[in-house]
Amino acid sequence: MRKGAKIGIITGVSVAVLAGGGYGAYSLMGGSDSTSGGKKARTVVAEPPSAEQAASGTKDFLAAWAAGDLAKAASLTDDPASAEKALTAFRDGVKPSALTLSPAGPATPQAFASATGTPSTAKPSAGASATPSAGATPAATDSPSAAATPGPTGVLMGFKARAEFAGTSRVWDYNGFLNVVKMSDDTPAVHWAPTVLHPHLNATETIAVQPVFAPAGTVVDRNGKQLQGSSLTPALLGALQDNAHKLLPPDPAKDQDAGSAVVITDTAGKGATDKLFTIVEPKPAKPFKTTIDNNLQAAAEKAMADLGGKPGSIVAIEPSTGNVLAFANSPSSGQNRAFTGLLAPGSTMKIVTSTALLEAGINPDTVVACPEKSSNPVAIPNDFPGAFPNNTLQQDFMVSCNTAFINQGLTSLKPESLSGTAKDVYGIGLDWKTGLASADGKIPATPGSKDEQAMNYIGQGKVQMNPLAIASITATVQSGAFKQPILVPGLPQQAAARPISPEVAGKLRAMMNATAVSGTASQVMAGITDNAGAKTGSAEVQGASTTNSWFTAFRGNLAVAAEVQGGGHGVDAAGPAVASLLKANR
Repeated sequence: MRKGAKIGIITGVSVAVLAGGGYGAYSLMGGSDSTSGGKKARTVVAEPPSAEQAASGTKDFLAAWAAGDLAKAASLTDDPASAEKALTAFRDGVKPSALTLSPAGPATPQAFASATGTPSTAKPSAGASATPSAGATPAATDSPSAAATPGPTGVLMGFKARAEFAGTSRVWDYNGFLNVVKMSDDTPAVHWAPTVLHPHLNATETIAVQPVFAPAGTVVDRNGKQLQGSSLTPALLGALQDNAHKLLPPDPAKDQDAGSAVVITDTAGKGATDKLFTIVEPKPAKPFKTTIDNNLQAAAEKAMADLGGKPGSIVAIEPSTGNVLAFANSPSSGQNRAFTGLLAPGSTMKIVTSTALLEAGINPDTVVACPEKSSNPVAIPNDFPGAFPNNTLQQDFMVSCNTAFINQGLTSLKPESLSGTAKDVYGIGLDWKTGLASADGKIPATPGSKDEQAMNYIGQGKVQMNPLAIASITATVQSGAFKQPILVPGLPQQAAARPISPEVAGKLRAMMNATAVSGTASQVMAGITDNAGAKTGSAEVQGASTTNSWFTAFRGNLAVAAEVQGGGHGVDAAGPAVASLLKANR
């Protein structure tokens, strides 16, 4: 199924919705009623075209497009500038040696839905083919005007497309769709949208002929053994191979094995590719090697299976290299939440807050009082009773004192310090290319209030992370240098703006070790505290009675982070999962 539903065929122009529920007219001249010369602008009107007009508009547009007269084809749309740019990109990217386009008559919303690979409930109705259904939930990138009012009423028309390519007898046939609207001069026009070029295409994607490679007959772990793990779904492994071929440096030997295909890709380079048609078959591929370690992957899968059905995820990283050694999800199918989930990380964020405080001159043995409530306007309590006025920063870290980190943060740090430290030292927000789609951690650069700033210091509010990000933060503390996580050896790795100083890294390791030995993490870290450190976290969620459980730890050259939705405190669910991987590492 395509990842983005094409909600109708929506343009980037605005449509005024009348009070009576009908549609107003909009101008092709940017909304003015006339051109600079006084000539009345050509506009789209609410009334749909007649069947004859829809047929003639479709025929004329397809004829001009097939003949290569892209300027004329674009002039037969309601957005000539966007249409000509897109049609030109299609010609230059797909490079067909011949293009045959034949009208297929009126089309149904169900046919359009089937062609886009999205639910028919998200498609236009027959009477208003550019209007989203009332129950649809459009993605932000479905169209240039996803947030605008619905488009005009038109007639949905189908067409048959056939593209031929030089050097091969293979032809590409597909069913196309377009929406024909009526203009103020009583002429038809094609309502422009990326889906006119191909039903799968949206405004954030490109379509072009690209090199493609045969899926590896065998995907192997870092030791050359066949990869195993229920979270390593065929879809994820296929996307990993596709992305790796695009991201890895050129390899003449590998490139000789490439074929070619018409492919839709996300312009941001993070989504999965959509291979529409293979022009030249690639040669059989060699085994595809990943950074995964089968032993740790098995432990990660078991840790998620042991959650008893609770949603969760876990990631293990090798600090010295940034190699991702394991990741698993509960459930194992569906979203790869270990990489793409975004949740408040709770007190695991105090690793970053501590970094900023240590860099600001606060030391682990500095007295940082732990009162019952914080000093910001909407006071925040701890999740334990009592006040501890003589606590040091390290003791506050060990017991996860919210009030100490909030008060000292508000006193010693600028509002932008937390986000700056996260990005400059830990690489959070650098748009990682791990080999799979991933969501970058989010920390507001400029908190809107003291209360928001306070919440950020303890991993609540608008701070969002996933186990990939938290495991990488822990790995950076362990090794003393940020190494962007990767899933395939040799992938390019983003560099952080500056390294963490050896002095600060050493203090953080000591604080995390103290937490593992005699702090909140001691229960699950018992017996594995040598050359190790940990941090617990629990994150409150509005409307949920039980907190989300977070836990991160390092031991030797391994850093692990996990989250369990509704799992309670860090040591209740995420902690045992992380500890099981630390014990399995050998």
